Amino acid sequence: MTRLVGFSKREPRASHSIEFKRQVAQEYLSGETLHGLAKRHDLTRNLIRVWVRKYEQSAFDDDAQAADMIQEYKARIAALERLVGKQALELEFLKGASVTGTPGFARRKCHQISYELFPRQ
Repeated sequence: MTRLVGFSKREPRASHSIEFKRQVAQEYLSGETLHGLAKRHDLTRNLIRVWVRKYEQSAFDDDAQAADMIQEYKARIAALERLVGKQALELEFLKGASVTGTPGFARRKCHQISYELFPRQ
């Protein structure tokens, strides 16, 4: 495969926060030139136009709500993963205890271990 001289691999896209995008759009709407903003923030003028259009359509509000929802889902997933781990530990312990035939002891010991590993907050 031949490569053209002067062309390199494409760099990964930069990811800008919603607040930064709002700030740039507000600066443009307050009178800043596209050229000046693009040069100062190392952005393309077309990207700034896209951000301004989204800002005017309140699309950034939707993006912010989606980002908040994603954070809530991640926290819920982490809590559920901890619960699954705890239940798997209890199940394995109870399987071993059922062989010895002392279910009351096994239940108390299992809760003791789970509280040590997963203290309530």
